[in-house]
Amino acid sequence: MNVEPLSPPGVTTHDADILRMSNIRMKFGPVEVLKDVTLTLRRKEILGLLGANGSGKSTLIKVLAGFNSPEPGSVVRLWGEDLALPLDAGQIRQMGVAFVHQHLALVPSLSVIDNMLISDRSLRPYGINWGKERRRISALMAEFGLTIDPDAIVASLSPVERAFVAIVRAFAELRQSDAGRGGEGILVLDEPTPFLSVADVDKLFTLLRGIRETGASVIIVTHDIDEVLSLTNRVAVMRDGRLAAILNTQDTSRQQILDTIVGRVISAYDRAAKTAPTHPNVTITGLLGGRCKGFDATLKKGEILGITGLIGSGFADVPYLLFGATPGQGQITVGKTQLDAAHLSPAKAHGAGIALLPGDRMGQGGVATLSVTENASFLALPRMRHGPGLSHAMMTRATKALIAAHDVRPANPAADLGNLSGGNQQKVLLGKWLAEEPQLLCLDEPTQGVDYGARQQIFAALDQAAARGMKILVASTDHEQLAQLCDRVIVFRWGVPVQELTGADVAKDKIACACLGNDLRQTNDVPQDTEVFA
Repeated sequence: MNVEPLSPPGVTTHDADILRMSNIRMKFGPVEVLKDVTLTLRRKEILGLLGANGSGKSTLIKVLAGFNSPEPGSVVRLWGEDLALPLDAGQIRQMGVAFVHQHLALVPSLSVIDNMLISDRSLRPYGINWGKERRRISALMAEFGLTIDPDAIVASLSPVERAFVAIVRAFAELRQSDAGRGGEGILVLDEPTPFLSVADVDKLFTLLRGIRETGASVIIVTHDIDEVLSLTNRVAVMRDGRLAAILNTQDTSRQQILDTIVGRVISAYDRAAKTAPTHPNVTITGLLGGRCKGFDATLKKGEILGITGLIGSGFADVPYLLFGATPGQGQITVGKTQLDAAHLSPAKAHGAGIALLPGDRMGQGGVATLSVTENASFLALPRMRHGPGLSHAMMTRATKALIAAHDVRPANPAADLGNLSGGNQQKVLLGKWLAEEPQLLCLDEPTQGVDYGARQQIFAALDQAAARGMKILVASTDHEQLAQLCDRVIVFRWGVPVQELTGADVAKDKIACACLGNDLRQTNDVPQDTEVFA
């Protein structure tokens, strides 16, 4: 493995270095979260930044963005100039560093054009010429092959469209900056791909390679090792607040990167062989709503069923329709309970034994400002009564048991959920639902933004729940996850299921091929010659 030694203070920098963050130390209270991190970025380079949840990746990026204040002795050198710390967010952007953070920083209730203009520093002494701005933004979108309407409300856009709006806005910032030499800049992407399909990821990477060829540089924070191998020149791996290694991508294997992230050899969770389930327990008939135009399925006791497809193909609506979180139609039978989707509410679904862990875990699944205990015990409050009120001792005991069962770190029931890493947040929210022992557990992108080690723990928890007889439906664009976890996978296209994969066909490459099909035309109608799975 080709590993560069970490440079000690005072060592001459590489001639092509445009950014050098040296001896970066950062504390949250008494806890040191960044420990003498030294990171460099070279001209015309795409640098991957990887690490487990809580390793310090996003904290380091927020130092560069001016959100976090590092300890004295930390040094940031940009375009050959040492900058005063903490960094000024406005100055760093003006010097040509643009950011797309994990949560995109878009205002959902505003239009695309409003969001694009929020960070626009152009002087307009006579006010905004809205017609001119619409044409400018449409032209900018067209440069990247996008047809997003400038007047569309961001909340109405799909997740991938929102991601592209944020990325295009960041590119527009680079063009307005005083970056480096000849208008060069640095684009920093913090987990930009969790919502993107395989085709959209390829489109984004083509765009980033084009940006690199203009002289700009990119830092991309991601959990996806395959993305790193296909895109980057070098990869920096963080572990426990330190820079563990810098690897030359072309000389490095997937397993080497994975072992460096974890700090030891780690294997994928391997499901134990089990007898095929035989007892139908959940039946879905004529389910439709959103982009889903019709879905029939039967889940058997202990079965994990995956549903997937391209973004917008309709599969992602299914978990929310089953939980009554999205208006729909159809019939759902759970055990002996029959439900009408047209009159289904989340409370009624929960009462019938249906659970939902949404893809937007902190927007819809948990409350960042409440403690782990408050989030973990929310559903169990009726069982936590003591006299006229709640027993905080019971709540804390139950939360400690959840923390131990799912290896939540830090193991502090009083910590705010928002202060945990993404993987540990997901463990808490999944554990909350598993403790309810639902008949049907619906999951939307359950390992989105979760590091490899935490993913294996989540897979093990779901497999154990299935072994107890729980039925699990997983909606995901992560084909590797589906192949590792599911008994069978149903593929959607044009709003309906078109193919079912079982046995040896539940494999990453075969799922991807089934999603892409032979016709990628964007249409609202199923072609006449499409064979629809029923």
